[in-house]
Amino acid sequence: MSPVRLLIVLIAAVSAIGLAVVLQRALGAKPAAPTGLVESSGPAAPQGKPMTQVLVAKRDLPVGARLVAADVGWQAWPSDSINTAFITNGAAPASPDGKVQAAKAVVAATADQMIGGDPAKVVEGAIVRDPILVGEPITPRKIVRGGEGGYLSVVLTPGKRAMSVPVSSDTAVGGFILPGDRVDVLTTRETPAAGDAGGKVTVAETVLQNIRVLALDQATAAEKDAKSIVAATATLEVGPVEAETLARAKAGGAISLALRAYTDMGGPSGVTHVVARDDSTVRINRGGQTSSVAVRP
Repeated sequence: MSPVRLLIVLIAAVSAIGLAVVLQRALGAKPAAPTGLVESSGPAAPQGKPMTQVLVAKRDLPVGARLVAADVGWQAWPSDSINTAFITNGAAPASPDGKVQAAKAVVAATADQMIGGDPAKVVEGAIVRDPILVGEPITPRKIVRGGEGGYLSVVLTPGKRAMSVPVSSDTAVGGFILPGDRVDVLTTRETPAAGDAGGKVTVAETVLQNIRVLALDQATAAEKDAKSIVAATATLEVGPVEAETLARAKAGGAISLALRAYTDMGGPSGVTHVVARDDSTVRINRGGQTSSVAVRP
């Protein structure tokens, strides 16, 4: 083939390709994907219907579960069917059918029901009050946070009780005990001295060990970056027998809390010593002389 004919063939081929591209664009056809590539796209939103992002559970959440960010996620929800108790991101996309204002009104009403701040951060650390199924919207009625009514009854370990004891800076490690820490409970009291000399001796005993601190005054969690809380009362998590022991210790003398190391939190927990009752003093009569001796059970 002569060079002239070859040039004519090449020009014709390029012109044909260009014409095909122009026709394809004019007709609105989608170019074919290159071989070896797979198209992927998310679920298409319903045409003409505004959607709002609603916070839902990403797994089944039982009663007492402490929420973290991984437990919840956003899910598109029709704006006109949002319950005012749902937690939303507070924004709705524009709608081509003129329902933008109605959608925004629904979202605004819903936002008023939110429990404050960014929803994903608000639920983190909250406790599940009622079971929540996967995909179910999170509502304030089904979760509870520190400071809200019913919080302690939810965070308590099954079979445990919440009981408060008076504390001060001196008896609570200078305020460095925080909610969630583990402590030993000590009682201090005076008992009659043994022998004929009379007088009294001070006895200090550890009555409970490795007990969880639920709250200090009404604070169930330390504020951000707080290293200490000076409180007048400490609420502890105890069992029924431990509660009786703690009540006797409170009646018998001053209560002190000893902070346990973080690495020691897995040790035994419970009663270490039963506080002596009022009749723990034994009087001994020898040769007409009476002496009193304090006896520990």
